[in-house]
Amino acid sequence: MSGLHPSYPLRTERLELRPHRRSDLEDLLAFHSDPDVVRYVPWPVRDREQTRVALEAKLTQDRVTQEGQWLVLAIELRETGTVIGEALLKWASEADQLGEIGYALHVGYHGKGYASEAAREMLRLGFEELGLHRIVALLDDRNTASAQLLERLGMRREAHHLQALWFKDEWCNEYVYALLRDEWLSGRSGSAASDQG
Repeated sequence: MSGLHPSYPLRTERLELRPHRRSDLEDLLAFHSDPDVVRYVPWPVRDREQTRVALEAKLTQDRVTQEGQWLVLAIELRETGTVIGEALLKWASEADQLGEIGYALHVGYHGKGYASEAAREMLRLGFEELGLHRIVALLDDRNTASAQLLERLGMRREAHHLQALWFKDEWCNEYVYALLRDEWLSGRSGSAASDQG
């Protein structure tokens, strides 16, 4: 495995996934500052300066060259050019060919299938381009919307860890969802037509 250097933008039916730009600041602030968005993600509610600092770090996260690194992409709604969220893929282990996905989306765009569309593309990147064997998603067990999204993507709940994380000043329970490369590839033939936009 030699890392992941995608050609951008990555186009799905309605979205473009691409590296962040400094001009994304206002769009990012709109959801980085929203308590409902950040409730289950590992960063706090951010003000403009905190969002700007976070954005600077994201500018270089457009490829992964070694395990432990995250690919962090802006989710742009092609129709308007608005950045409505972020999609993430971690190269967690080279030896185990393990990855992890994540996502965050502006609440104004929830319930429209955008997060599923972006997450599906991150799974494709992980399995088909990075060559991962297994991809997981870790989430707070109270995050039912995210659990339902992962299940729609064909991921299976493999574990429920009780009080596994000290997260935002409380002990939290964690779900582990996972999908194997063979499962992804076998499911692609049935969904390929609907994935092409």
